[in-house]
Amino acid sequence: MKLDHEEVWRLCLDFIQKAIDPMAFQTWFEPIVPLKLEQVVLTIQVPSLYFYEIIEEQYIDHLRAALRKYVGEQARLEYSVVMEKGRKPAAGDFSVNFPTANKTDLRNRAVSGTGGQDQKGIKNPFVIPGIKKLNVDPQLNSAYTFDNFVEGDCNRLARSASQAVAKNPGKTAFNPLFLYGGSGLGKTHLAQAIGIEVKTSFPEKTVLYVSTNKFMTQYMEAIRSNTMNDFLNFYQMIDVLIVDDIQELAGKVGTQNTFFHLFNHLQQSGKQLILTSDKAPADLQEMEERLLSRFKWGLPADIQAPDFETRMDILRHKIRKDGIKVSDEVIHYLASHINSNVRELEGALISLLFLSTVQKGEITLETAMSVVDKLVRRTVREVSVDYIQETVCQYYGLEIETLQSKTRKREIVQARQIAMYFSKNMTSSSLSAIGAKIGKKDHATVLHACKTISNLIETDRDFKMQIREIEAQLKS
Repeated sequence: MKLDHEEVWRLCLDFIQKAIDPMAFQTWFEPIVPLKLEQVVLTIQVPSLYFYEIIEEQYIDHLRAALRKYVGEQARLEYSVVMEKGRKPAAGDFSVNFPTANKTDLRNRAVSGTGGQDQKGIKNPFVIPGIKKLNVDPQLNSAYTFDNFVEGDCNRLARSASQAVAKNPGKTAFNPLFLYGGSGLGKTHLAQAIGIEVKTSFPEKTVLYVSTNKFMTQYMEAIRSNTMNDFLNFYQMIDVLIVDDIQELAGKVGTQNTFFHLFNHLQQSGKQLILTSDKAPADLQEMEERLLSRFKWGLPADIQAPDFETRMDILRHKIRKDGIKVSDEVIHYLASHINSNVRELEGALISLLFLSTVQKGEITLETAMSVVDKLVRRTVREVSVDYIQETVCQYYGLEIETLQSKTRKREIVQARQIAMYFSKNMTSSSLSAIGAKIGKKDHATVLHACKTISNLIETDRDFKMQIREIEAQLKS
């Protein structure tokens, strides 16, 4: 008795379901509809070209084995792809190169497009289910503009690249733009500033900011509600996609796989991707190598902890913006004692403002000291220029006298420059005072040392790791 297309497909599904992950089966095979079986050619309908690409790349071996078993060695597979309404299939869209060791093996697979879903019918995962009109809220915070982002040596490269992307999204070499650095240093601010600038300059473009956690939640909901096609079509139409905290994809194989194909689709379509992470691409763990390679395609831009001058500028900017009065003495104290990130710095200022309002008094140095005591974990040993010299010498196995000598040996000069770099960033001492304590140098020598170390941090990964280790010892 000859089997019809539905019976053959049911047998194939039973075969495949035993071989792959249940969630993958539900996502990629349950939406497929068998259309016809003519001799040895089975035609199946897939919800989108994206589904076709996933099947071809990930699951064609399982399909091959199933069709051989139930149709025969000469079995062939054809696809019918549900196209968006108004889109006509182009020859370039459906070029198929099917590598096989057996010349009779599922050869000459065909793909055709069929009229289907209008874009207005695609469900927007950011609105109440049931709303049909696609009207994407970019999910941006209006306070996160370039004007409100204070530039310094710690973030100049990232800020410049972000502005370049905002002026010409999808058409620069910075795609993706991968912003990375510790918590509270301004990654989200810069990423959203790009989105705000694009919406201002290119109002016709669809911009979306989404956290990785939100993306994963939507992905799981699409699987549960069998709306994966809507989910994929929605994200494929975004012109500028900003994904925050991409490191949270670690270990999530299914979501990584989906994001990989989405990434490829957007980039190949000339769309812009901006990603943020707490680590550089090379340092991300439990991430597929092919996805990491995509992250490295564009520009990984590091955002470091702000130096003393940048912290002062951030506080002054915040004070001017909020229209409050704070003495230079208080600003200097806050910048000197809160050096981990921008968020803590601004939090301290907000706490000071609140206390002064409650107490109906001015913001005094004593008030600032009490706030810092509560916000910042005090270390047993004060971070001073002397302590920094001791720590650097201990790390490199040097004597203090050697560090302060006039020797021009490369390793000694570099250790001296590192001590100057940390002294500038972690103490309130002036450049002249730092130079006087470290080798009796002038302020120009200290400034040159700091620039040299900053450049090495950006270009030498091993050196950057040494700096981080010394910094951890100074803060421990």
